[in-house]
Parts: sequence; structure tokens; C-alpha cells
Amino acid sequence: MTSEEVKLNVEKALEEIRPFLESDGGNISLVSIDNDKLVKVKLEGACVGCSVNQMTLKSGVEMTIKKYAPQIEQVINID
Repeated sequence: MTSEEVKLNVEKALEEIRPFLESDGGNISLVSIDNDKLVKVKLEGACVGCSVNQMTLKSGVEMTIKKYAPQIEQVINID
């Protein structure tokens, strides 16, 4: 999978996740993808400072991204 395909797949994953975040007043945007393995995202709106945002990031966002792009090893939130 090329870097461009990885980016497209990560964007597809974020589109799948976004409605759930928006329903709680939040959002997410892609910051960067490093070495086709590390995805940096920015949680926005109500997600900032939410007590469960790390759980959402790991169990929701990271899991969905890995479904679309299995070579991704980690997803981190950039404040």
C-alpha cells in the first residue's frame, strides 16, 4: 500500500468515526501520518478535555483506522 493509499484509508476511517464524535459535540481531524505507521490526530470540540477521550482514541479511533490500514501501529492525539 502506497503512502497515498494509507492516507486515503485513514481518511475513510475518520469519516466512519466522525458521526459518532459529532453526536457528542466533538470532531477529529488528521494531523499527519509518520512512516505509514503512526497516525497523529487532533480531537476537537467536546472531545477536548473529555474524561474518556483516551479510551475513545484507542478503542474507537485506533481500532477503526487499523481496520482500514492494518499497517498503522499507533494513533495519538496532538493537543
